[in-house]
Amino acid sequence: MRKEHLNKLILTGVFAALSYVVFTFLQVKISLPGGGATSIHLGNAVCVLGALMLGGFWGGLGGAVGMTIGDLLDPVYVLTAPKTFILKMCIGLITGFVAHRLGKIEHSKDRGHVLRWSALASVSGLLFNIIFDPLFSYFYQRIILGEASAKLAFAANLASTSINAVLSVLVAVFVYMALRPAIQRKLITF
Repeated sequence: MRKEHLNKLILTGVFAALSYVVFTFLQVKISLPGGGATSIHLGNAVCVLGALMLGGFWGGLGGAVGMTIGDLLDPVYVLTAPKTFILKMCIGLITGFVAHRLGKIEHSKDRGHVLRWSALASVSGLLFNIIFDPLFSYFYQRIILGEASAKLAFAANLASTSINAVLSVLVAVFVYMALRPAIQRKLITF
């Protein structure tokens, strides 16, 4: 049990590093009114992949830590770091819950079952993000910069978050399904 816990902790660090790198260096930044920004990136795909592979808590923690560090090191995003941590952790928890508790993907030998539940779990976690990321951002913008700026930022954030979600679902499910045989053969242990 102790070795399994240590393996998950180590892999959580790997997913944190991956999400940081993907978010920080492979993003398309979009400027918003008031000096803020949103971006199109695949950091959420790493978060979802972590939740599919490690479970919701560990996968969410890896994604949350990695992208929060990315926010803290970028002056444009530094004020949104707490929001990032909460939302990315929730993506992982929701994805992990749907995949492992409802879909029981780790026990299934049926590739179709695993594919369906992995996709459903990924969509569930990222649908949460599509709804709550723009809402959190809207209320923050409205308090700081006023309603007009908040409405413009909301529209841009909703668009970029939706694009991120679609890309992240495709990438995470594809990579998970590719890695799953190695996981089952214990070539990758958790």
